[in-house]
Amino acid sequence: MILSFKILWFFYHILAGGSVRIIAGTARGRTIETPQGPDTRPTLDRVREALFGMLQFEIAGSTVLDLFAGSGAMGLEAASRGAKRVVCNDVSPVCVKVITENCERLGFGGTVRVMQADYAAALDRLRTEGDFFDIVFLDAPYQTAFAIDACQRLFGYGMIADNGIVAVEHRTGTQPAPPAGARLIKTRTYGDCAITLFEREIP
Repeated sequence: MILSFKILWFFYHILAGGSVRIIAGTARGRTIETPQGPDTRPTLDRVREALFGMLQFEIAGSTVLDLFAGSGAMGLEAASRGAKRVVCNDVSPVCVKVITENCERLGFGGTVRVMQADYAAALDRLRTEGDFFDIVFLDAPYQTAFAIDACQRLFGYGMIADNGIVAVEHRTGTQPAPPAGARLIKTRTYGDCAITLFEREIP
């Protein structure tokens, strides 16, 4: 399973590269490099801007996990907007190298932790360390069920803070069900991409 995931993620990132800009905050307008991957940056940029618009009042002072981080754009955007602590994880060594370089370039070394692990192993490690998060970004390849499985694990492991939010990016026309202990806040569509937000329910 882990080997298949690594192969899939390698080819997901292998075709093209480029750069994107941080949208807002202390690093606004700064450029970060993106790892090699399919040329889908225009859609991803638009979705990123829309998602942070929905979360604009939740970011400052938050603890954030970007589990399928790629370039680290989501986690670094959160750091720029005032997140107190950010974890960026990716299984690909190419992605981890790019995230680390982007983090150093923006001066976020004291805020952002970079990890290289399969998503399930990363969650197990963070759980063992007693981590929990206010905001989690899950942007796995659409053709997999990794994001849904990760979402279920996060709520099942108790890793989401009170009123914490998990943002799942998925293909338009599919609708992930709320995991146990979560409620659906909203789903927004942007072309063939959709974002669903789940919030931890407080008993």
